[in-house]
Amino acid sequence: MKDPQNWQAETESARREQPIRVVLADDHAVVRAGIRQFLERAGDIIILAEADDGEQARVFIEHYRPDVAVLDIQMPHATGIEVTRWIRQRHREIGILILTAYDDDPYVLAVLQAGANGYVLKTASPAEIIGAVRDVYQGKSVLDPAITQTVLGHLGGQHQLGPVEKLTKRELEVLKLAAKGFTNKAIGVQLGISDRTVQGHLAKIYGKLQAGSRTEAVMRAVFLGWLPPELGELE
Repeated sequence: MKDPQNWQAETESARREQPIRVVLADDHAVVRAGIRQFLERAGDIIILAEADDGEQARVFIEHYRPDVAVLDIQMPHATGIEVTRWIRQRHREIGILILTAYDDDPYVLAVLQAGANGYVLKTASPAEIIGAVRDVYQGKSVLDPAITQTVLGHLGGQHQLGPVEKLTKRELEVLKLAAKGFTNKAIGVQLGISDRTVQGHLAKIYGKLQAGSRTEAVMRAVFLGWLPPELGELE
């Protein structure tokens, strides 16, 4: 988790940067108001629109094309899981953070498999949620520590995975950089390869790990012992 003591220093530095554009979706108006208040107080985050159901979230996301969509799971008309799948089909560049009260394994697994970048519980502190939005914006995988171990067991369990083909040295290098939040372009620069080649490596990694997103691939690689545990945790 982000150290709350560093929050103010990070916030002041962030004020000088381009704001992170967010669409917020939650069917409880009071909850939305509270989340909006502390996110915008961070200084580097602006809320473009608030949606009170999943269908309205899709309309706002299509119109505003935010940097990050912050979604609850249980919403009328379309769940956070359905909205996540829709975003991944249409706007893969948008980061998706699930912010919910549900820590049930099926919800967590379904959202990660749908392509969410992060999953944080509403019991997290404002500083932790702000940090999660920033991390998702930077392309990092974010998972609340309260559910990390349970998810690792499910994502890596034999009942979930068939035989897993080992990653090549290059694929492991790509996945490590992806886990640290590097974009495809930045990974290419680091490794001296093209964006297209990075995309090809990621596609092979997803196939081998039977994963639908970076987050899921990282978590499975951590479970298998191919990546250090800290890469699967919310920093």
